[in-house]
Amino acid sequence: MDIPSDFQSHADRIEADDAELRRQIDKVVEGLRAKDLEALKQLYTTDIVSFDVEPPLQHVGIAAKLQNWAKVFLFFETVTYEVRDLTFTVDGNVAFGHAFARLRGTLKNGAAASGMWVRVTYGMRKIDNTWLIAHDQVSVPLDIASGKGVVDLEP
Repeated sequence: MDIPSDFQSHADRIEADDAELRRQIDKVVEGLRAKDLEALKQLYTTDIVSFDVEPPLQHVGIAAKLQNWAKVFLFFETVTYEVRDLTFTVDGNVAFGHAFARLRGTLKNGAAASGMWVRVTYGMRKIDNTWLIAHDQVSVPLDIASGKGVVDLEP
C-alpha cells in the first residue's frame, strides 16, 4: 500500500518536530547541570507563564522564570535534572508535552538532596523555526484529606 506523499511529509514534519522538542528539553537539563542562566534564557519565550511549585501562583516573564532557576543555584552546589516519560503532541507551531521530572543534587553544605518527582507540563511555541517553552506547570499530587502535597511518589 502506498502512503500519499502529503501524509508522509506531514508525518515526517511531526517526527522532526518531536525530535527538536526533545532536544530543547535536553538543553534545559544541560543548562541546569551547568547552572547556566544564559543558556536557559534561550529556551523560553520572553512572555513565559510558569506555574511552579513555589509561590506565587504564577511567574510571568523570562526574568521571573530565570529568578526561580537562580534560587535553585543558590541552594545547590551541583544540579541534576531528570526527565522521564516525556511525550509531546504537535500541531503546526504549537505543542504540548508532559513528563515526570526530578531536581536533585548536592547542596551547598555538602549534603545530598535526592529531590522529589513532580509532574511537569510544557506548552511550546515554534517561533522563527525554534521551539520555545511558552508555559510550564510543575505540580505534586494532593492528599485531599490532609491538604498536603504528596512528594514521595515515583514514576
